[in-house]
Amino acid sequence: MKAIVLENGNPLLKEVPIPKLQEGDVLVKMKACGLCGTDVEKICGQYTASQPILGHEPAGIIQESTVEWLKPGDRVFAHHHVPCYECYYCKKGSPTMCPYYRKTNLDPGGFAEYFRVPAWNVKRGGILKLPDNVTFDEGAFIEPLATVIRAQRRVFIDKDDFILVVGAGPMGLLHVMAAKVNGAGKVFVSDVSEFRREYSLKVGADVSFNAAKINIEEEVKKLTDGRGVDVAIVASGAPQAILSALNSVRKGGRVLLFGVPYKGTILNYDISNLLNNEISIISSNAAVEEDTREALNMIANKKIDVTKLITGKFKLEEFNEAVREAKEGKTIKAIIYD
Repeated sequence: MKAIVLENGNPLLKEVPIPKLQEGDVLVKMKACGLCGTDVEKICGQYTASQPILGHEPAGIIQESTVEWLKPGDRVFAHHHVPCYECYYCKKGSPTMCPYYRKTNLDPGGFAEYFRVPAWNVKRGGILKLPDNVTFDEGAFIEPLATVIRAQRRVFIDKDDFILVVGAGPMGLLHVMAAKVNGAGKVFVSDVSEFRREYSLKVGADVSFNAAKINIEEEVKKLTDGRGVDVAIVASGAPQAILSALNSVRKGGRVLLFGVPYKGTILNYDISNLLNNEISIISSNAAVEEDTREALNMIANKKIDVTKLITGKFKLEEFNEAVREAKEGKTIKAIIYD
């Protein structure tokens, strides 16, 4: 079978054996898999938070199963990382910090004709059946939307809150859409890309700023009677994005660290401002099955139209073209299909 495999930092389309199943495993034929920014970062050698396996937003059809409740032909989403739900971290409400969480993954990854979902994931709810009204393309958004749902729950978005999303990539735009569902008032967006800035207005942003041309903090203060936003969401790993969020939030406000900074990132920021202005910093990393179920429910009930974010579809053979366009900022969300 064909699969994209990362070797020495290079994504290669290779012929590899179809994974063999053990008891509790299932084999899925990939129909759609989203290209994530973290996939691009892994290719560029900038992402250090997990295994160098590409493709973690897949949806497809059960090809072979060793469990009763999943049958060949079932349409499914598969989650790549699943915690144990039994360890200290899981019981204390930090399941994505579970020591088993990042040890789990799809074999050989989501960018393959077929991939194996291990028994560990299957047993703990890592596979969801897709309703008939949810397409494979929509199913490929379950994992990224789930991470947004978990993050916004952690930072808590109150009704009519003013929100700033720093970074208008696919994750930032999902934050815009989810914030509206969660009752946010005005949602502002900033990005250095004019293409992404303008795109944010198509998916619900009330105002968008080009961070390369204007002072975001000043503009935000003007639009909030001098206060600043209630919640600033950092959907970028750039240090300047974090600083922009910290400087744009009101006294007593919350800053959500969502984008993954490069290892070694250091901020030039006066920490006394945090205490004097009672600013809360909340980080959020990944998602678990509670979140994937909620994401699927939100998509199935049409609360969010994730297909608005799809700007390119590429075959496995065109994977490097998808990566190139993502690097050049020419696409919002690319979907890879077989």
